[in-house]
Amino acid sequence: MGLEKIVGVMRDNLTVRRVYGEPVEKDGVVIIPAASVIGGGGGGHGSEQGKEGEGGGFILAARPVGAYVVKGGDVRWVPSVDVTFLGAVFAVMVAAIHRSSRRGSVRSR
Repeated sequence: MGLEKIVGVMRDNLTVRRVYGEPVEKDGVVIIPAASVIGGGGGGHGSEQGKEGEGGGFILAARPVGAYVVKGGDVRWVPSVDVTFLGAVFAVMVAAIHRSSRRGSVRSR
């Protein structure tokens, strides 16, 4: 895939449609999901005799962050809760507390 095509694919994929999902309506309530989207890429080319070529790539990552809820003319933001992330933070905190408490008990001996 040439660099021009890669840039075109990136441009087509890094749009507002990746951040805001299609609105969903039920019982007079409209929900518009939202995500945090990050992308990056790179490419290059070589022109040395016998080693000509070009190439590149990109990555796109998204995670849900919440939704706008529209009901009766009022709009409110409802954040999503990333349970996996919260669990990881909790595990790291427990490990850090456990480690620091063990160091304290060794010093006091």
